[in-house]
Amino acid sequence: MHLLFILFTVLMLDQSSKYFISHSFHQGQSLPVITNIFHITYVQNPGAAFGMLAYRTTFFLAVTVLVIAIILFVYRKVPVERKLLRVGLGLQLAGAIGNFIDRLRLGYVVDFFDFRIWPVFNVADMAIVVGVCLLAVEILRTPEERKEA
Repeated sequence: MHLLFILFTVLMLDQSSKYFISHSFHQGQSLPVITNIFHITYVQNPGAAFGMLAYRTTFFLAVTVLVIAIILFVYRKVPVERKLLRVGLGLQLAGAIGNFIDRLRLGYVVDFFDFRIWPVFNVADMAIVVGVCLLAVEILRTPEERKEA
């Protein structure tokens, strides 16, 4: 899958969903989709995962620029036939850029998927997690499994 396609798709889904939530809900407002299991809850997260290091926006912007540079550097070195690895890196890159846009523009990240047993998250977060999972799968595959794929 081409990197630009992944970036465009994830960023469009991420930014449009965040725009919709932030313009349709008040901060803290929650809409039960499946009561006590899954809600849409508008949260302004000024920190990282689980709200850690809140209000360290400059730090997060700097780290994200570094992460983006590393992903782009590594992506260029990955052979085209390592599709799973390239998709995983593309998803991580798109997720990082999606949350970077929020921090740069708003000073916080818009989160809204609320499963009640986990911190509230967004599309960019999902892209990052899926990308990391694909990276892990690719690392754990044997050379023979890679050839078969």
